[in-house]
Amino acid sequence: MRLIQVTVSRGWRGHEQKIIYLYEAFKEYGYVEDQWIICPDDSETFKIATQKGMNVIPLNNKSEYDLKYAKRFSKITKELNADLVFIHNSHSHTLMVLSKLLFGLKQPLVLCRTLIKRVDTNFFRKWKYDYSGIEKIICVSYPVVDILKPVIKDHSKLCVVGCVTDVHKFTKTQKTGILHKQFNIPADYKIIGNIAAFVDFKDHITWVNTVAELVKRGVKAKYILIGKGPLEQQVRQQISDLGLENEIIIAGFRKDIPEILPELDLLLFTSNSEPLGGVILESYACKVPVVAGNAGGVPEVVIDNHTGLLAEVGNALSFADKAEQMLNDTVLQENCVENGRKFLMENCTKEVVSKKMINELNEVLQKNRSIKIGI
Repeated sequence: MRLIQVTVSRGWRGHEQKIIYLYEAFKEYGYVEDQWIICPDDSETFKIATQKGMNVIPLNNKSEYDLKYAKRFSKITKELNADLVFIHNSHSHTLMVLSKLLFGLKQPLVLCRTLIKRVDTNFFRKWKYDYSGIEKIICVSYPVVDILKPVIKDHSKLCVVGCVTDVHKFTKTQKTGILHKQFNIPADYKIIGNIAAFVDFKDHITWVNTVAELVKRGVKAKYILIGKGPLEQQVRQQISDLGLENEIIIAGFRKDIPEILPELDLLLFTSNSEPLGGVILESYACKVPVVAGNAGGVPEVVIDNHTGLLAEVGNALSFADKAEQMLNDTVLQENCVENGRKFLMENCTKEVVSKKMINELNEVLQKNRSIKIGI
């Protein structure tokens, strides 16, 4: 297979990381004859793919409906003699549809979908998801499938592959005191944290309210938020309003997650509409206990009282109760981190997920080849 992965996202979150992981796995396990990533030259994906020596082609779009981009993309696929195009975000989805409709893009299209977000908000969005040229939609979890079903006539196009984690990247499982030293946290204080962009569905409001409750209960801990995003100032204001400036540390965007994640005594994950939760899987790799909201695809990876604890979404008291339960029960902690690690190794490694993914892509490719020769 000669495969193109395409995105026009400039940012760097779990989905962009997945593109890199899949490229590495497809190469490592010999699943493709050749492959390319096509993305904007000012994107984090381009920067990281270039650093890693991957075949990456810069292609910038001016908008979601950039016809010059769509035309250029079709030309590139012909030059590369590509077999299949794997689409990784909504705007590139639109551009691929335009390229196929207007500029003769011949390759079958497969869409990777990771968001629990309605796609029936206007006629064109509904139509592009049900467009016949999109031959398969690979989803990260079943809630993603469920939200697509009302607009997809042929449900056989929908499948679930799951989320991928590079366990070779997250090898550290012992604490070394990095965060305690960096932020002058007393050695006998626990560290409760979250790693998430400051966006609405991550529900930092509930996270901060949970901290307020834990502080009120006298839990001996400091609290760290890692990430950046448009709602950061709002969160800072909430922290100030609740008088929690000395309790909560906003550590910003960090590139050393594999080093600092194991320093957490608890991942407190309050997202209220999470497709799956990549940081939960990374916590399993680092043997960090998890308390997460019972929402979206999270219950597919957090098995209550087995790999972690589930709290009621948006309920700070529920999160505080579960956090205390986990922190105070060492047997529960040990069982959850061991079961979480086992779940990760059986379901979410690059080896496991890339094999599932390439099987889905090959199914589309074989179907198209059979049609071409009249089988």
